[in-house]
Amino acid sequence: MQYNARMQITNSEQQFEKMSQTPVERLILSLGLPTVVSMLVTNIYNMADTYFVGSIGTSASGATGIVFGLMAILQAFGFMFGHGAGSNISRRLGARNVEEAREYASTSFYLSILFGIAIMILGLCFMDPLMRLLGSTETILPYARVYAFYILIAGPAMTSGCVMNNILRYEGKAFYAMIGLTAGGILNIFGDALLIKGMNMGIAGAGLATMISQYISMIILMIPYLRGRTESQLSLKYFTRRIEVVKNIVTVGFPSLMRQGLTSVSTMVLNLSAGVYGDVAVAAISIVSRITNFLFCIAIGIGQGMQPVCAFSYGARMYSRVKKAFFFSMKLGMVLMAVLGVFGYLNASSLVTVFRNDPEVIAIGTRALQLQCLSLILMPTTLYGNMLFQSMGISKMATFLAALRSGLVLIPMILMLSYLFGLSGLEAAQAVSETVSALLTVPFLVRFIRQLPDDGAAAEQ
Repeated sequence: MQYNARMQITNSEQQFEKMSQTPVERLILSLGLPTVVSMLVTNIYNMADTYFVGSIGTSASGATGIVFGLMAILQAFGFMFGHGAGSNISRRLGARNVEEAREYASTSFYLSILFGIAIMILGLCFMDPLMRLLGSTETILPYARVYAFYILIAGPAMTSGCVMNNILRYEGKAFYAMIGLTAGGILNIFGDALLIKGMNMGIAGAGLATMISQYISMIILMIPYLRGRTESQLSLKYFTRRIEVVKNIVTVGFPSLMRQGLTSVSTMVLNLSAGVYGDVAVAAISIVSRITNFLFCIAIGIGQGMQPVCAFSYGARMYSRVKKAFFFSMKLGMVLMAVLGVFGYLNASSLVTVFRNDPEVIAIGTRALQLQCLSLILMPTTLYGNMLFQSMGISKMATFLAALRSGLVLIPMILMLSYLFGLSGLEAAQAVSETVSALLTVPFLVRFIRQLPDDGAAAEQ
């Protein structure tokens, strides 16, 4: 027992030194690169679903876009508990309060499982109304119903996996998170090939492959906690009903719930608006969303590498490191997005064709993808602003910026532009929304960065 206690103290000191002394640029890259790999693999298996399902038919392709809204709901609660716990954990480790950090980890983990089960039960009871609400047409509905069944069964694994992944990242152990997510992603890709192509299970095969891979990923993510490789613990003895802890988790995590929840609502509005133009439009918009998410996931990975650095530094009152972390991430993210934007614009038609070789789908998808690629360079502005405020527990501002990009601007743009310009307006809505959101975010970021105090002083929330 004494040996284990000494080892935990030693590990804690080493972790503190790593997070407080390692040059910011190197620390963000070391934390961000595993997350980038995880994001790439996750998006590759999402695209693999789209690719294999696309071989079934246009309506089946549309179903992946419909169920994406359901996955966003599950992820909304998973990320709420994950980011809510992670930010609190990192700041408490920065202040060297390990016991409270463990309370946040265990409480968020078990709450995420309960919410995953609740969403699963409700979704299974109201399947058809839910699919229609998410934008399904009558021809897409049979495929969406089958695919959604397996996603709902995977619900508890998805929500708890989000929590464990984020806690690992906020502790500065992104490598373990990468192993769990990439293993699940690779299994999903092989599962798609086996079940859809090899066993002719159709869209049910895509859903089953996703369900199995999510539970395997959940088990792998638990291993570092069970083996004592983390300062956080997933133990019932640390699960607390203290209102203060639950309130802090929900308050800090609420921007993630808002972001993912509004993403689901925006996807629903987008699908319903596209449905006016038939299944080809729904399929095209769905394919473009997957491609754009894939291109953007590199920037997300960098931002997620930035978050634990900012949270820890803020908790340790090292505000100069907060500034360095943010500016380094912004520069790197914008340069990478500019390069990928040019690549996506020049190859838009070929990229859409990979997923569905239908002339109408290709025509709609190419125009929408090219427009989104033009705005890709602006995406890090709003996202990193949201991540910065959330990592330091400034939840009101983080929530506003999350809502701005995910719905407050996007939903009105979808409705207004599609009403004024028809299908062309719908194709441009996401790009216009991204531009407006970025311009609105900049003043809040400038004001906050200027008001950060000198190192060692107390910051005002």
